Amino acid sequence: MSPLWYGPAAPGDAGELARLEKVCFSCPRSEAALLSEIAQPERYLLLACKRQGVLEGYVGLEHVLDEGYITNVAVFPKYRRYGVATGLLRELERRGQGMGLRFLTLEVRPSNAAALGLYRGLGYWEAGRRKDFYTGPREDALLMTKYL
Repeated sequence: MSPLWYGPAAPGDAGELARLEKVCFSCPRSEAALLSEIAQPERYLLLACKRQGVLEGYVGLEHVLDEGYITNVAVFPKYRRYGVATGLLRELERRGQGMGLRFLTLEVRPSNAAALGLYRGLGYWEAGRRKDFYTGPREDALLMTKYL
């Protein structure tokens, strides 16, 4: 795989981000919702792209004071298992430290073994559980946290 470029999403990225969400999530956000998120100063969407500008994945962050909440991690299926999500999370951690964040936290389905392996491998630990957090299908969420 070619080297990846990491950078913040711009309004022109919303269409491709919406396409990625449709592939990855049971309740994807619309292009308009993503445009709105890109415009919010407390939100941050970090893209992983090939040098040719081809989107491979993204991670979303909402930050409040020194707290970081990962909203989504999404990678197109053909780029999975090549380190795209690992690279995105490591880059987000690096940028989060620069922003003065104390920790990053996220929710994940207990049935998502691949994601759990990724997060645990990067040093996230189970900090709690949110009952019936997900729908389609209904499932609890594990709250995974990493202190920076």
